[in-house]
Amino acid sequence: MSMKPDTQQKAWAGKHSRRIIYSLAALLFLILAGGAYLLLKPNNSFKDEVYKGHGGTFKNTLAEIDTPDPSVIYKDGYYYMTFTHNGTDIMVMKSLTLDFRQAERKVVWYPPAETAYSANLWAPELQYIRGSWYIYFAADDGQNENHRMYVLQADSGDPLGSYTFEGQITDSSNKWAIDGLAMEVDGELYFVWSGWEGEVNAAQNTYIAPMSDPLTISGPRVLLSEPLLTWEQAGGPPYINEGQSVLHHNGRVFIVFSGAGSWTPYYSLGLLALKPGGNPLEAADWIKAEQPLLAMDEAAGVYGPGHNSFTVSPDGSEQWIVYHATTGAEDGWNNRKARAQPVSWDADGLPVFGKPLPLSEAIPVPAGMGVLQAEAALRSGNKLEFPSLPSTVDTMIPLLVHYVNPGGEPAGAAVSLNGGPPAAVLPLPPSGGGQTGYAYLSLPFTAGKNTVAIELPEGAVTEVKAIEIPRYEGEVQAMEGNAAAEDNPYASGGAAAVLSGSGAALKFSHIQVPHSGTYTVLVAVMNASPDAKLELAVNGGAKTAYSPLPQERNQPSLWQLELKLQRGTNKIILFDRQGSFSIDYMDIWQKSE
Repeated sequence: MSMKPDTQQKAWAGKHSRRIIYSLAALLFLILAGGAYLLLKPNNSFKDEVYKGHGGTFKNTLAEIDTPDPSVIYKDGYYYMTFTHNGTDIMVMKSLTLDFRQAERKVVWYPPAETAYSANLWAPELQYIRGSWYIYFAADDGQNENHRMYVLQADSGDPLGSYTFEGQITDSSNKWAIDGLAMEVDGELYFVWSGWEGEVNAAQNTYIAPMSDPLTISGPRVLLSEPLLTWEQAGGPPYINEGQSVLHHNGRVFIVFSGAGSWTPYYSLGLLALKPGGNPLEAADWIKAEQPLLAMDEAAGVYGPGHNSFTVSPDGSEQWIVYHATTGAEDGWNNRKARAQPVSWDADGLPVFGKPLPLSEAIPVPAGMGVLQAEAALRSGNKLEFPSLPSTVDTMIPLLVHYVNPGGEPAGAAVSLNGGPPAAVLPLPPSGGGQTGYAYLSLPFTAGKNTVAIELPEGAVTEVKAIEIPRYEGEVQAMEGNAAAEDNPYASGGAAAVLSGSGAALKFSHIQVPHSGTYTVLVAVMNASPDAKLELAVNGGAKTAYSPLPQERNQPSLWQLELKLQRGTNKIILFDRQGSFSIDYMDIWQKSE
């Protein structure tokens, strides 16, 4: 959607030539209500750690496609996910956020035909171990009883690059094995997996063995857990311990596994906790929880939550669990999609997952998500490039630049888009010592992936620390009354929130700003009925009313307000007072003073 005032609201339609996009760049600061002003505000009033990004919320699921057995890892500014991709190959997805709907996707490995590992590729695990990427996966020759574990090693530091097949990874028993991954404890490597005791598919157990390196098991397997608890045997036989994952916290080590039939709604997550100072190869040093930590919740419409992995928030302060689940009790192995929610801890230092969250719940994003650090950018001299910034449609995007200017004079940063010439010079006033300043501007993103480049003059003492895009999509906010998310290919994120009726409301409940002050807030309203009226309230204060101007179908009516926001968390609520309309997005920025 084009961020133009109501008097100029013919939105861009379809693809535009690069020539048109760059001609718009000359108007970079002549947008948003037609004013010519720099979107700029340095921060000199508080320490950096207070502000961790613009916040926002997301909703499960993490992708629109089936993503069973999700393995998610965060590294160098990106989340990566691999999963069971139809059992035919290995795909890796790359995203700036936990939302993988607009992720870069690539099949990184196809098995050769007519081998012991050509079919039924299950549960790949993407891991970064001692400076290299590895993918552990199970495969067979078309017969399940021949499933064994195999490993790929990346040929470069890019997890979406090429991989070399390194062969089978097995202990001396060479029994049936799936769902394996490496675990590191006190500098030693171990391999953990699900396997059969013998040749009969009666039960899947949890096994561990030492490793001499990420490619080699160096000792006999040790049985850690059998599916003997009542909840583990639901849906069997066979009885199940599988989908093992590893969690570290405050020096403690945990193995979380899936129990009960994966084809049933009873599939759940169990826990093995290593005693403090315990030996991972001693079964007696592992304590098994009697009850599952995450299980089916019919009220929430979540069935068969299991086969998880763990990842972290971008700032490293939070741990998150990613698991698959379905929305129907009879879904079986169909409709398994990845979901995420934060991990908490009890007084004994044990993980708490809580109940699986319903798809309707707006979840605060992981701390620091959406803040793209300079360390993860491509650097060439004084130029930083931030690639792979997605957009569903052509749209004007707000950009927030974090910087430090310790000098006494203003600096300027040349900003360019998608390999074009500099679109503007962004002033970066002194920020005061080593404190962080914040400067806002807007850029014309095209549908697809975009690259923002920021270049400082030679010898500049100013440093760009990070960028972020303070846009809040309507469809991932909390909703009340007759409000629902609806797919819309013309909307900013490919969907919008539709409100219909006087009881409907949309709650933007996790909005963060760097400092207290007056901010410009732009709300994109689409497809409003002729009698539509809405109101907006900030942090429980007085309401402001708005009647959208008539527009063509799927063209936005842009409501611009000047609102006082507080440092930290803010809540903005939109109320439907009459008629119906859609909320595409809300942008927040700050003018210079």
